[in-house]
Amino acid sequence: MSVETWDEIRTAYHVARRGTVSGAAEDLGVHHATVIRHVDALEARLGVKLFQRHARGYTPTEAGEDLLRVAQITDDQFTQLAGRLKGQRSAMTGELTLTTVDALAPLLVPVLAGFQVEHPDLSVRLLADARLFRLEYGEAHVAVRAGGRPDEPDNIVQELGVQRTALFAHRSYVQRRGPLEDFAAHDFVGHADEGHRAPFNQWLAANVPGDRIRFRASDARACIEAVQPGAGIGFVPLWRAAGDPDLVEMHPPLDEWAVSLWLVTHVDLHRSAKVQALTARLKEAAQGWP
Repeated sequence: MSVETWDEIRTAYHVARRGTVSGAAEDLGVHHATVIRHVDALEARLGVKLFQRHARGYTPTEAGEDLLRVAQITDDQFTQLAGRLKGQRSAMTGELTLTTVDALAPLLVPVLAGFQVEHPDLSVRLLADARLFRLEYGEAHVAVRAGGRPDEPDNIVQELGVQRTALFAHRSYVQRRGPLEDFAAHDFVGHADEGHRAPFNQWLAANVPGDRIRFRASDARACIEAVQPGAGIGFVPLWRAAGDPDLVEMHPPLDEWAVSLWLVTHVDLHRSAKVQALTARLKEAAQGWP
């Protein structure tokens, strides 16, 4: 059965239920001429008269009564389906996926884990990867992104916060090498891609001799993990450094090193209960991030 046929059957059902063309048109929100056209087309398609026309309206024939019974069952099923779908939209069940860059995973895991504990019927997934997962393709429900404001169409973008970063070294490194007074006298940790677009990486490339960057890694988490055992001085977000008392700030954060964090949802899922609940929780948690 095509969509057009269902439209015609649905129209005939309302005509039979109301007994008049005008009543069916009112129920369906269409012009009365559309109702007449649908009924005439359905009768022609089936090769049978569904109604007796008279001055008071339309009375179903025996064939029309059969159609009415089938159409009523189908209409009831569609109504039940709509109710179930609406319930799914408001339910805190099923799967909920958040995607972000791997460097932010340690910041988000406590929030997501606590959220899942509060909503035990949810299955929470964190996709922490350099790959850009596409919300419009259903690869994730929510994204936390860093850098410039995302501009994909059909996405709702909210500012989540600003990640501030400073230069840190492990206490053992400071004991060996002393304070940061001369860049050329120290070892640094940097990104493997010397042209990496992060503002602090660009600053490092412009201000520190390349031969003083003694440890390089292809992702931010690995760089931080190299700073922690004392490989050199490197950039660590303030929220990450706050959890490690052995890290010593070697250079305070500069505004130019700051990275904006964005909360991204797709317009089709933005109003669902679980997406709204998670985004609210993330915004609440962000208020307490250093």
